[in-house]
Amino acid sequence: MMRIPLRVQALLFALLGVTDIARGEESLGSIKHFSLMDQMMINHTLSEYEDRDYLVLYIQGSGCPIARNSVPAYQQLWQQYRSRNVAFVMLNVFVQDDMHRIQKEVEMNDIRVPVLKDEDQTVAWSLGVERTAEVFIIEPRTREVLYRGPISDQFSYEVRHLEARQEFLADALETLYAGGAIDMNEVPDTSGCLVGYFHPRVMALRGR
Repeated sequence: MMRIPLRVQALLFALLGVTDIARGEESLGSIKHFSLMDQMMINHTLSEYEDRDYLVLYIQGSGCPIARNSVPAYQQLWQQYRSRNVAFVMLNVFVQDDMHRIQKEVEMNDIRVPVLKDEDQTVAWSLGVERTAEVFIIEPRTREVLYRGPISDQFSYEVRHLEARQEFLADALETLYAGGAIDMNEVPDTSGCLVGYFHPRVMALRGR
């Protein structure tokens, strides 16, 4: 069966005046409140983004090839949507990455968006993060996760396309701006490096 791209779905639903698209049975959860430092030693809190339509969060880890390869596409979307009141940040979740290592990664890969250090890994834990290179769209006032998945189909473990054929993140944003919700059944799993949870605070949460 031919699948209709999410961006096309969004336009169709907007034209028809339909405001809801099936999201699927399971909730995508929510993000915890946070206060995190970025690579410039500037503190960021979730409440600071409440005036934005959406907060897009990219899971980053120093040295991960897929996460590195996806940076240009992520920053291209940042440039595209920054005028539409969407905030883009990265979340470093590797427990072994100190700020010096993050700063080196930022310089090496020309990262221009804030990279927030999830020092105790509890933000990633609240989102259920399993791999780098995954993106989350968050409604900053309710903390609800509206989308989680890959940026596109350009990179996977087996394949590297010169250009993306499906733009999952852009399609999701367009769907939301059209007044719909995202059918997560149309979104594949993200390819990326596994995230290990080793901070004592997360270990304590695991033990509950």
